[in-house]
Amino acid sequence: MRAQTLSKNRVAVAACFLVATACWLVVAADEKRAAKPAFNQSTTKAIFFDSVSSAIRGQRPTIDTLRQQTAAAAAPAATGGGATGGAPKVDGTWDNMITAGSIEDEVKKRKLHYDSVVTLPGPFKSGGYQDARLDLMVMASLFAVISEYKGEVRFKKDAAAARDLLARTAFRCNSGTSQVFNEANARKEDLQSLMSGSGLGERRTEEGNDWSAILDRSPLMEYMEELKDQLKTASNSEAAVKAEPNEVRRPAELLAIIGYILHQEGMDDADDEDYKAYCVQMTNGALTVRRGLDANDYKTVGDGVGVITTSCDDCHGEYR
Repeated sequence: MRAQTLSKNRVAVAACFLVATACWLVVAADEKRAAKPAFNQSTTKAIFFDSVSSAIRGQRPTIDTLRQQTAAAAAPAATGGGATGGAPKVDGTWDNMITAGSIEDEVKKRKLHYDSVVTLPGPFKSGGYQDARLDLMVMASLFAVISEYKGEVRFKKDAAAARDLLARTAFRCNSGTSQVFNEANARKEDLQSLMSGSGLGERRTEEGNDWSAILDRSPLMEYMEELKDQLKTASNSEAAVKAEPNEVRRPAELLAIIGYILHQEGMDDADDEDYKAYCVQMTNGALTVRRGLDANDYKTVGDGVGVITTSCDDCHGEYR
């Protein structure tokens, strides 16, 4: 009896479900839908192209042509465009990228920081050797620039010797052993002799700059980030630029030479044309900042800072 009752209940539920479904279908069938839109071809033709090919004038662009156009546009973009002039000239001569004053000031600044890092064996072993490595590579690069600088600049007589000494010790600063500390401390004394004017004496030096033997890219990138932060802070307002123009000029000119060093023979990815384009763009942006300073044009300074930031961000997205 109970089984018959359950069976009847199930049949009743199923019947109700079927009735509800049928009602819904009837309502849905009666529902009025929006009419299909009608387009006037004579009207839409002025808005839409018949095909993608008809929207392109001339030949369809290829990846190679787009890359060439991007590289060609990088230099004018660095200037801020318009009537402000063409792209800054970069022919590889250090004198065109950095002033003697900026080089000398940075050597002194890094030397003071190095003095604070190379103090006692304990702190040096605990991580000070990494800071020493960065300082030494930066200073070795600066002395490399001085050795090829055509104008008057301090330390030129001993620049090649200082370059070789500092670079050699920098590459050994991959640990904080007592031997490495002693050598780093000897470089501290050499730098003091340079600052005092005593010089380094007669030393055998390598001819020309072998950048692969002077520095690694990773520490240089770290240094570049420091300079970018300094530049952004110093140029965050027109009043700040006018108050301390040298605080803008120095990091900008240093970024200009870094951009050039990064794609020299022996450096990582130096034979990659896309990577080289980023480096050139950064140098052009840095020189645009300097040109803005010379013209007392804050907008051009800001344009140059923007180009530096963009080139670095784009490059890091592909090569970091």
